[in-house]
Amino acid sequence: MPKVIFELPDSEARIEVCGDPGDVIMQLAVDNRIDGIDGQCGGGCACATCHVHVAPQWFDKVGPPHDLEAEMLEFDGNVTEFSRLACQLELTDQLDGIVLKVVGR
Repeated sequence: MPKVIFELPDSEARIEVCGDPGDVIMQLAVDNRIDGIDGQCGGGCACATCHVHVAPQWFDKVGPPHDLEAEMLEFDGNVTEFSRLACQLELTDQLDGIVLKVVGR
């Protein structure tokens, strides 16, 4: 089972969550009550409440946001070159151990 490591905002806490290939990372975060990932739109790429910063060493594996996702990220003030919406990230075996910094609100 691939593992996702969430780094919580304003904290040194790291939470590891395991999932199955094909799981949406936002849903894993919501199901495991990761603070700062709300997923208010249910994964519809319509709210940016699942904004994360992908650790730089992992960004090439997830790639940049698609057009709609990039537009949604423009509404968040904490965007970096490593920003993605967790609702648009699907877990794969290649992402085992990925580190995501929760942006939070």
